[in-house]
Amino acid sequence: QVQLVESGGGLVQPGGSLRLSCAASGIIASIYAMGWFRQAPGKQRELVASITNGGRTNYADSVKGRFTISGDNAKKLVYLQMNNLNPGDTAVYYCNARTSSSYGSKDYWGQGTQVTVSS
Repeated sequence: QVQLVESGGGLVQPGGSLRLSCAASGIIASIYAMGWFRQAPGKQRELVASITNGGRTNYADSVKGRFTISGDNAKKLVYLQMNNLNPGDTAVYYCNARTSSSYGSKDYWGQGTQVTVSS
């Protein structure tokens, strides 16, 4: 079965840091991008950061300069280093893997990991 396992979430004070990790397994098709999304209560899920096979990265404006995405799509690993966290970052964070095949692209999702920023 396809699995995306996330870890690293937790409770931190404003200004603190967390490092999220995601390991994908069971995906046969080629992964051309991996990333992180988040969803806060009452809000829509939004893209936080992504990275392609070529190493190109993309960040939401709200996290630029604070978050860094890294990893290896060939190894199906992705990380998100989150620094200078603020209460607005509180959300469930989901790992995403996007694949490509003869039938088109497909997205796989992790179960999510809770990040809470509070004093």
